[in-house]
Amino acid sequence: MPDRVPPVAGPAPDLAGVVERNISALLVRSQREDAERRFQDRLADRVTGFTGSIRFVVLHLVLFGLWALINSGLTPVPPWDPSFVILATVASVEAIFLSTFVLISQNRMQAKADARAELDLQVSLLSEHEITRLITLVQAVARRLDVDEADDPELAELARDVAPERVLEEIETYRNGS
Repeated sequence: MPDRVPPVAGPAPDLAGVVERNISALLVRSQREDAERRFQDRLADRVTGFTGSIRFVVLHLVLFGLWALINSGLTPVPPWDPSFVILATVASVEAIFLSTFVLISQNRMQAKADARAELDLQVSLLSEHEITRLITLVQAVARRLDVDEADDPELAELARDVAPERVLEEIETYRNGS
């Protein structure tokens, strides 16, 4: 059963109704996707969210600073890691786990970006097709009304359907320098 799209809170007199509906639909979809995320995705996002914050930096500055200060023998607390080997090991293990969490989050974000790009491509192809059909229709109306611009060669070229696979082949040809 399709979700009902609630209206955007508050009137927006400068936006068309279809724009408001689209905004609402996108918000509902985003909220649904967030709710459907797996535990490991939520965990990875929370970890990367925290580790990408200034609080994380300050926490590490304090912890590593205290560790270095104490283990340098500059305080009355007896050092437990005078060679800083334990600190280096802890930092290395932390880096391994943090990089893994970042990669998990990036992979998920890339999958979402790929889906958006695919949607953009589909919308663009549909728009191209609709515009081509509109040009053809306008040309027919213009001919019927004996408007001279109806036979403009540029319009004739624009009225041709675009084959997306041919465009991709041409892009690849340019990329490969052929």
